[in-house]
Amino acid sequence: MDVERGRYLVSLARRSVEHFFKNHTLLREEPPFDDLKKPSGAFVTIKKFGELRGCIGYPLPVKPLYEAVIETAVLAAFDDPRFPPLTEGELPHVTFEVSVLSPPRRASPEEVVVGKHGLMVEGYGRSGLLLPQVAVEEGWDRETFLSHTCLKAGLPPDCWKDKNIVIKVFTAEVFGEAAPLGPVLRL
Repeated sequence: MDVERGRYLVSLARRSVEHFFKNHTLLREEPPFDDLKKPSGAFVTIKKFGELRGCIGYPLPVKPLYEAVIETAVLAAFDDPRFPPLTEGELPHVTFEVSVLSPPRRASPEEVVVGKHGLMVEGYGRSGLLLPQVAVEEGWDRETFLSHTCLKAGLPPDCWKDKNIVIKVFTAEVFGEAAPLGPVLRL
């Protein structure tokens, strides 16, 4: 995906939240690029002063990419259970980041590459997901990344060694604002 499409998606995420504040409805618009109408997994991350403020997404390609970004931007702003809803006064102080995900594939723990892969762990009726950039931002090695993904699923940190646990990897193309309302970069 090129930077022009990334800029559009990040702008779309911000505009979706702004629209929701004003209208209490989801933004409706057609994307300027036909390839953004193809289903894709996507996450929108909102940060305030560099700290996580909300992050929600669709790990699987269940919606057209542009629709997934509109919906997950609003969900990240208002429905991430880890945070209170975003306030309109916070908008000038937050940055938006969009991660466009590849379809996940099953992998062994040894196949996980920190900095390249995001992780999904599934088992015992639970699942957890961490985006590829999380391990890099936290300085984790492979085992620590696997352990934290297990914890995110509400499972023991060493569950990734269990034969009943399914580990999946995916990649992400990440675009984000360099500063609130600032230029969009490929991250």
